[in-house]
Amino acid sequence: MGEEQTSKPVPAVLNATAILRLLAGRGTAMGATQIAREAGLNVSSAFNILRTLAHEGLLSFDPESKTYRIGMGVMEFAAPLLGANPADTIRPLANAIAQDHQVMIALWQVTAGRRIVLIDHFAAPRIVQAVIAPNSRLPVFAGAVGRCYAARCGLDEAQVRKGYDNVRWQSAPGFDSYWQDVQAARETGHARDRGNLFRGLDIVAAMACDAENTPRLGLSSITISGQHGDDSLLRVAEALAEAAKQIERGLFCRPSPP
Repeated sequence: MGEEQTSKPVPAVLNATAILRLLAGRGTAMGATQIAREAGLNVSSAFNILRTLAHEGLLSFDPESKTYRIGMGVMEFAAPLLGANPADTIRPLANAIAQDHQVMIALWQVTAGRRIVLIDHFAAPRIVQAVIAPNSRLPVFAGAVGRCYAARCGLDEAQVRKGYDNVRWQSAPGFDSYWQDVQAARETGHARDRGNLFRGLDIVAAMACDAENTPRLGLSSITISGQHGDDSLLRVAEALAEAAKQIERGLFCRPSPP
């Protein structure tokens, strides 16, 4: 086990990161007391961190309103990612999930023609895995990614039924079951396909949307049935849902909810 897996996170760094994410998500200036309250920090600790981040240019401070906002200094860190291939940007995050949970992660791009296209995959070493050809195309309502798509689009039952009927299932779940999964995905941010799209495969997935709430990228874990139990697959699904939120914030500049 590597050093990065055994060492404990540094609280001061975690607190600074929480403040930066809070301000980036809000997109507006905030006072130290409000920042401390919403970041779950005491005012003294928050004030010291804010002063340090402002000194380094990562935050800007308005002396008249006594508020802080994201500073130009963050561009120094963001510049290498601007214009990068989305798969390259996501690779470290997806690889970490694949290795932590011993799974294969597929990255899907949602097209304007309501298809999903496999643009990359990331797998833990030495695992038995299903092989899906690069650039494989599926209907956007297919599998676990499709359930997440329907959930994030806020489609009504009739619209979802039309999409469901356009999918060629190897073992159809039945629309009532599919619709229940879509409704559950609206609450959890993830969904599961139990051998419906492809017999013998368990798929869990999450969807990342852009700032206009348009689904853009799907993340799915594809495993052979029986490799992972329900609890293990749930943990993978939760990790994918959290990864999707990070992608939304970092890649699509989607604001965090208050």
